[in-house]
Amino acid sequence: MLYEKRWAKAWLGLGFVWFLAAIALAPSNKLYQQGLVLFLWLPTLALAWPARQVFIQAWRRQPGLWLALAGLLAWSAVSLAWSTAEDGAREGKRLVYILVFLLAFPLLAQVGTTRAWRLLQLGGGLLAVAALISIVRFYGVQGEPLVARIEGIGEISHPILGAYVIAAAALWLLYSSPRQRGLQLAWALAMACLGAFVVLSQSRGAALALVATIALAPLWHRTRNSCLFAVLAVLASGVAFYLMAGLIMQRGSSYRPEIFQAAIHLIGEHPLTGLGLGAFYRVQAAGLEFDHTHNMFTHIAVELGLPGLLLWTAVWLFALGEIVRARATLFGKVLFGFWVFSTLAMQFDAASLTGTPRAEWFISWLPVALVMLLPWAHERQQPCVKIAGST
Repeated sequence: MLYEKRWAKAWLGLGFVWFLAAIALAPSNKLYQQGLVLFLWLPTLALAWPARQVFIQAWRRQPGLWLALAGLLAWSAVSLAWSTAEDGAREGKRLVYILVFLLAFPLLAQVGTTRAWRLLQLGGGLLAVAALISIVRFYGVQGEPLVARIEGIGEISHPILGAYVIAAAALWLLYSSPRQRGLQLAWALAMACLGAFVVLSQSRGAALALVATIALAPLWHRTRNSCLFAVLAVLASGVAFYLMAGLIMQRGSSYRPEIFQAAIHLIGEHPLTGLGLGAFYRVQAAGLEFDHTHNMFTHIAVELGLPGLLLWTAVWLFALGEIVRARATLFGKVLFGFWVFSTLAMQFDAASLTGTPRAEWFISWLPVALVMLLPWAHERQQPCVKIAGST
């Protein structure tokens, strides 16, 4: 079949790595989006008809997940009828982007889960390079003081959203230490760069989500190394808090309780329909005005109403169910941690579910997409990658 050709697999693999790494390394967001069209959207669309049996299998093997996704995308499209979005066609096009992105992963599964996991590691390694470049550029070249919040390169320039991307990469790499000594040094340096970026971002949400996930990881990894990582993460966070207590505490709660309360009021004004996909809104809290609700779930409820919130919750829980089914595999364990991290991260700042591919996708659509690799992981019984400390 066409989708089983080497060139097709290489094309999709390049698109996956581009999605992961070029968000930081691409010279501009425009080039990043154009690269996604060329390396991910086009091969997926070109292979869609020849690979139709793959999509049928994907639906049959994960019917709940796909049905919830179809319902969410359909409801989002229907909500355009009452949305005040300036460009409804553009909002509808973004839904197509999401669907094509998700369809790429059953195709990507045909390269084998081991190779897909290695591509994820490669993307994480390139993000570690981006983190290092960001640190050198911001504090070395630009001469910013260490108390300043880092602004990364590319689309990780936002301290909070950039920290979520880098923290996610840290999770992918943490439990896959290589056996070769030379590569172990490179792995340690990569982890140091990723960890330093998260600390220097001063993003409390990203740091808390990352540390909490690592601290809980022994519950599902059940290895000596996962316990060691948990202890080290807690100790390192304690030291960081001691050294940066003033910086951390001076921002207080960043008005999150007040924003949440105001968001609930907004939801109550249009509980069934929401404001519509892409509708412009502002959150008035504590005498200030905010662009969004700083919480993925309340943002969805504001835009898409309670039906949209229930459908997204269904997608997220069905994804968890698929991960739990794969909990005996190494890939399933890593995805479980990624799901926990993403769930926590959504509570603090991310509030863009249907925008063009951006940092928020790393904690929303990427976990869902990776779950779509699992049926083929079960089928082929591939051990993905030897995770450090596993037996």
